[in-house]
Amino acid sequence: MVRVLPADEAGTLEWLAFEQAGVLTTGQASRLLTEGVVRGMVRSGRWRSLCRGILLTGNGRLTRDQQLWVAVLAAGPCAVLAGVTAAAEAGVRGLPPEPLHVLVPADRRVRTLPRRLPIDMPGVVAHRTTVLPEAHLQRARPPRTTTARAVVDGASWARSLREAQLVLASACQQRRVLPEEIEAVLAVLTRPRRRDLVRRTVADIAGGAQALSELDFLALCRRHRLPRPDLQERRRDQSGRVRWLDAYWREWRLHAEVDGAHHMDVRHWAEDMRRQNDIWTNGDRILRFPAWLVRARPGEVAATLGRALRAAGWRPPK
Repeated sequence: MVRVLPADEAGTLEWLAFEQAGVLTTGQASRLLTEGVVRGMVRSGRWRSLCRGILLTGNGRLTRDQQLWVAVLAAGPCAVLAGVTAAAEAGVRGLPPEPLHVLVPADRRVRTLPRRLPIDMPGVVAHRTTVLPEAHLQRARPPRTTTARAVVDGASWARSLREAQLVLASACQQRRVLPEEIEAVLAVLTRPRRRDLVRRTVADIAGGAQALSELDFLALCRRHRLPRPDLQERRRDQSGRVRWLDAYWREWRLHAEVDGAHHMDVRHWAEDMRRQNDIWTNGDRILRFPAWLVRARPGEVAATLGRALRAAGWRPPK
């Protein structure tokens, strides 16, 4: 829905409704009108009462912007969008659209979130924090945390370790946040849940990991005490085109490729075959593993890598 800018002669109520996508608290509406007028607007059906204390200055279904404003206003003063909700608003794609996450300073009085939300409103989860400096706030509408703080919180609140890594990898891969910006948040937010996982994942991303499959591959190498490979190694093929190797042990001239689902496509398979032949003709060894095997049978992958590395001269630490 396209929102129309109010006319120059518009009053305070119209401008406030425009800024908040048509969502107001009853307190805001009553201060600008009167309680009687507000009740009349709701009873006549011109406005919707969405939940206790929250109104819509219209009678249609809620848009995404309106849902976000409902979440922030229902959570009370100083609430901001946070976690994957704030990250998605910053442009990170592929994150769960609901529930909506909001963050509130722990020292503020916050009204209890309404249990009964309208049917066109997703669930809302409110989190409290004792650490929310000005530097972690993004001046947006609705207000939200910065992208770096959002992905740290999103990883902390994720339902699984893999989902936590997905939040971090997506934000960095899509260039919405830099690893050093996440590190700066961790320097201030010293006790978030999964802090070690976030730091390790961010370090892997800074070292070249671009996808969950590559993060899985590095975790496999650490767990089985294999040497750490270089990721996304740049190389030119026989035709002069720049190629990127998934994992490469330069000292032992071993290359490992982690194949995602797109490698099943015939066109990608032919392209990968040509690249693989270029590598082999230069004297390097190449191993290929499907991403699901790295995730489901890491021991099997590690054993194969260990044999190839030993054959090339590597000696495992005692």
